Amino acid sequence: MEVRDGDYDSAFAAIAAKRADALFVLGSPILNRDRKRIIALAAKHRLPAIYEWREHVEEGGLMAYGGEISALYRTVATYVDRLFKGANPADLPVEQPTTFLLAINLKTAKVLGITIPQSILVRADHVIQ
Repeated sequence: MEVRDGDYDSAFAAIAAKRADALFVLGSPILNRDRKRIIALAAKHRLPAIYEWREHVEEGGLMAYGGEISALYRTVATYVDRLFKGANPADLPVEQPTTFLLAINLKTAKVLGITIPQSILVRADHVIQ
């Protein structure tokens, strides 16, 4: 769903009208900035949502699966250091996360009436009771 000018209300109304079963929120600086609003609207529309960052789960999102943001920041810092030391940006390799974390908020699951299977809970790296 495309969101224009921060109009999340219209986007969620359209999602609800389509009777979506769930929502995957992409990782982006703008969506991260607006995460509290997005999490609140997902709850209002009783829409299970999965996010890319654990921080979303800590703020009330249902689930997150993605790289660890602090590890990504460390990687960025090493790139900045290499650039300041004169490295050519074209010579730096493209890197992707190698560690992925699964976070689950059981409080949110309970509010949504969702039971998370034990087989998934045992794989989670971070569970909020």
